[in-house]
Amino acid sequence: LAVKDPTAVERANLLNMAKLSIKGLIESALSFGRTLDSDYPPLQQFFVVMEHCLKHGLKVRKSFLSYNKTIWGPLELVEKLYPEAEEIAASVRDLPGLKTPLGRARAWLRLALMQKKMADYLRCLIIQRDLLSEFYEYHALMMEEEGAVIVGLLVGLNVIDANLCVKGEDLDSQVGVIDFSMYLKSDDDIGGKERNVQIAAILDQKNYVEELNRQLNSTVSSLHARVDSLEKSNTKLIEELAIAKNNIIKLQEENHQLRSENTLILMKTQHHLEVSKVDVEAELQTYKHSRQGLDEMYNEARRQLREESQLRQDMENELVVQVSMKHEIELAMKLLEKDIHEKQDTLIGLRQQLDEVKAINMEMYQKLQVSEDAMKEKNEIIGRLEDKTNQINATMKQLEQRLQQAEKAQMEAEAEDEKLKQEYVNKSESLQKEFSQKEKQLLQLETDLKIEKEWRQTLEDDLQKEKETVSHLRIETQEIINLKKEFLKRQEKNKQLKRICQDQEAALQELASKLSESKLKIEDIKEANKALQGQVWLKDKEATHCKLCEKEFSLSKRKHHCRNCGEIFCNACSDNELPLPSSPKPVRVCDSCHAILIQRCSSNVP
Repeated sequence: LAVKDPTAVERANLLNMAKLSIKGLIESALSFGRTLDSDYPPLQQFFVVMEHCLKHGLKVRKSFLSYNKTIWGPLELVEKLYPEAEEIAASVRDLPGLKTPLGRARAWLRLALMQKKMADYLRCLIIQRDLLSEFYEYHALMMEEEGAVIVGLLVGLNVIDANLCVKGEDLDSQVGVIDFSMYLKSDDDIGGKERNVQIAAILDQKNYVEELNRQLNSTVSSLHARVDSLEKSNTKLIEELAIAKNNIIKLQEENHQLRSENTLILMKTQHHLEVSKVDVEAELQTYKHSRQGLDEMYNEARRQLREESQLRQDMENELVVQVSMKHEIELAMKLLEKDIHEKQDTLIGLRQQLDEVKAINMEMYQKLQVSEDAMKEKNEIIGRLEDKTNQINATMKQLEQRLQQAEKAQMEAEAEDEKLKQEYVNKSESLQKEFSQKEKQLLQLETDLKIEKEWRQTLEDDLQKEKETVSHLRIETQEIINLKKEFLKRQEKNKQLKRICQDQEAALQELASKLSESKLKIEDIKEANKALQGQVWLKDKEATHCKLCEKEFSLSKRKHHCRNCGEIFCNACSDNELPLPSSPKPVRVCDSCHAILIQRCSSNVP
């Protein structure tokens, strides 16, 4: 008979005891009542069986005073693998009455059963076999399949509600002995199958309700998260609405200010219109009184008007010429920018080509160095082969000499044989012996000759191969020489490209300087055009007083207009006169910009 493994038998026995204890605990709890306390015997026996299961195959750990063998080490490891177990581990460590690791482990088991998470904690523990190997042997119950089966059986304990008092209980000195009398069958157990079926149905219903409760908890948590996100978005929208309201209030205030300013402007314009109407009436009255003396002024004003129109026409022509020059300069600028962009592109391409040529030169230089090294090695190999060929030729000559000597010796032996046959017939036996010896020597010489011929053939083959390698080396040297020539040509091309690049860079610098000068000229022209465009003559109604003396214009104080700065002066203030070659009379000049003043007709002249 095959001998069974004692550890396997122990595991099977512990598994059966765990099944019996869990089954008996569930059945007795359902018959007695769902809520159990610490004095309930089946519950005490369950903890004893679980303690034995956890102790099976436990490694002995050395300490300073003695050897230690406790289950608190692997149970303490659960809090690192399952974060929810940190609470019961901390509460076990804080219990005041516990002094030994075994007592802490017993308290941990009781708290895990009250939490209904003992199966989850032990499942996380048996999954990590590499961590359990530090505490258990390889044949332990927790390391084998029986441990997974026990963890599956522990899931059924979730139907039991345990109310255990761990704080005042003496867990360090309890004796863990299994009471087998509780698990023996009786007649009542045989007749209670129907009750077990009902209990199983009730348990299934409870498991369904608990699973439904878990799903509802998960949905409630997701809904809470959605509510939080909606509250955050609502607060953000409220903040944005407050900001928008503030912006609307600010815009309304600005609108109110603009409306008030608009009313003020309307009032000012009405006041100016009234003042201007009064001035017009006064000017009409003076016009009626002084019409006869204004004919000459009318003629002079008409002449000045013609001159002014002529000057205006000249200015418009000059403006058209300047506009056409501006367009031409803009076109030239666009062409110059386009040319500059094209030359920049060509310059970038030339720089890329220069970089490529530099890279090719570096590669060619590296190849040249490698080929020179190879040439040196091959020249050394050729020298060695020449020495080897010289040695082979010397050995060939020696072999030929030895062959000639062997032929001569054979001829001499044959001659001596013939002489001995003719002279010494009586000594045939001795001669036959000598002849046989000579034949043996001849055979040896022939074999030596064959070996030397074969050796010579092999040496000739080696010589032929060496000649082929020498020819290949010569071809490679010729290729290296060609590569040198190409490298020199590339260097010359590189120098030419560098010169072209330098010339183009110099041309680009010249173009950039010319372009900057043209840009400065264009800016000057633009400023001049802006100065000409921004100057507008004041209307006669608006120009009522002189700019310098601030006195009102009249018949004696006529208006003179500067066509450059747009200012209006009286004839008394504009005393600066400048003689011009084109006009017989000196021309009045502006005091601020020194431009020619134009006399304007008064408002009372038709």
